[in-house]
Amino acid sequence: MQRCWARLVDCLFPPLCHCCREPLRDSRKVRLCDSCLAGVTPLESPLCPLCGQPYLHASCSDHLCGACTLASPSFDSARGALLFDGPVRELIHQFKYSGKTMLRRPLALLAADHLGQFVSESRPDMIIPVPLHKKRLRQRGFNQAILLGEIFAKRWELPLLRNTLRRVRWTEPQVNLSAVERLENVKGAFAISGVSDFSGKRILLVDDVYTTGSTVKECAKILKHAGAEAVNVVTVARAAD
Repeated sequence: MQRCWARLVDCLFPPLCHCCREPLRDSRKVRLCDSCLAGVTPLESPLCPLCGQPYLHASCSDHLCGACTLASPSFDSARGALLFDGPVRELIHQFKYSGKTMLRRPLALLAADHLGQFVSESRPDMIIPVPLHKKRLRQRGFNQAILLGEIFAKRWELPLLRNTLRRVRWTEPQVNLSAVERLENVKGAFAISGVSDFSGKRILLVDDVYTTGSTVKECAKILKHAGAEAVNVVTVARAAD
């Protein structure tokens, strides 16, 4: 009876694509139409095995990028699931800046489908989301990394530690800063809450977008100082260099 009712509702009020708002002809796990799904680019080899930078237009094997060759990041490895472009960029912007928190589900599910092997190989003990400063949290009303982390935690059956890592210093928005300025901007911005001990723990650090990696590098450094054995980073999207 419930299934019949659901079909009737879908017939009268068809679900809309989250991105272009076109009606969908069938129910699906991620409410994106075929056209918008075609604009989603999964990130696969070839890429940098450390930071996950994709080599989109190269026919080569995985190899270290120039930045990781010059200086290894403080995390052990990082992967973005999708290219930060097209429908993915639009969905993330609506999610973060327009308060459409329902979009966490399609974003997280799309990402989880492409990150499963990486997460399995990382063998994490827990998930820690990148924190927001309390001022930014009041402005936005939510931490997008926590909302994504909640879905990842359920999908991968891992505990989510929401308040263990804190942002203790206000930082200017990173969007208009250079890579060097971003590193300086987040220096000393994070701290561990209380006397948390991560000795021997393998941590999966979660955020929405990897751009230059300055934020997750600083977070990983703090977690390593607290004893973490490994810090691996996953993001829904990654900007191409």
